[in-house]
Amino acid sequence: MSTDTATLIQTAKLAEQAERYEDMAKFMKEVTENSEELTDEQRNLLSVAYKNVVGAKRSAWRVLSSIESKTDAGDKKLPMVKEYREKVEGELRVVCEEVLLLLKEYLIKNAKQAESKVFYQKMKGDYHRYLAEVASDKKDPMKESQDAYECALEISQEMPPTHPIRLGLALNFSVFFYEILSCPEKACELAKKAFDDAIAELDQLSEDSYKDSTLIMQLLRDNLTVSLLLSHDTKIICTIDKPHHACSTMDSTW
Repeated sequence: MSTDTATLIQTAKLAEQAERYEDMAKFMKEVTENSEELTDEQRNLLSVAYKNVVGAKRSAWRVLSSIESKTDAGDKKLPMVKEYREKVEGELRVVCEEVLLLLKEYLIKNAKQAESKVFYQKMKGDYHRYLAEVASDKKDPMKESQDAYECALEISQEMPPTHPIRLGLALNFSVFFYEILSCPEKACELAKKAFDDAIAELDQLSEDSYKDSTLIMQLLRDNLTVSLLLSHDTKIICTIDKPHHACSTMDSTW
């Protein structure tokens, strides 16, 4: 690791402690552009930085979108609310496109291990999903998101079912099915399979990943209230609760 890279990483960690996530993202973007392949630590720093930056903008967009939808058509404040919502939406798009460019130009093409490939394809799916959330025409970002998640899901079969990256992929892909495709049955099916597969191999879970894996399993479980009905097809019925957890690198709830 070069001195410049080491300095950038240390500064990114300082920015994280200070909760200056845009600075953190800028430093990790530079690391990404000047590295062959990121280490696990660098990859996680990059992910956390951009997740916090885009998360704040997604939250703001949702608030403004809600206010806009509740404002009467004749209200003089409506154009102002709409303009501000569009401003935030534009900022969100810029962040997403920046991440997607990093993924295309550096991260995905340089990834050698299955773990890294799954991580970056999941990340690609996530950021196209964020674009789909705010798009008036959702077709293209929806397709890009689903394609990336499906690619990641296929590669993830090389990893243990208890691996936190594989579990995190299942969690976020299930959110995609529930929120973007409005397909709760498929969301439940995916989340339940990931949870059940992990439970079956829980005794093989390493100490290093125990905390992360069990947290994501709990998030999967929190997203599901499962009833098995009618013995023949064991149809799954799901009740979705409101979010009550947060996870820095995962979209924890529907």
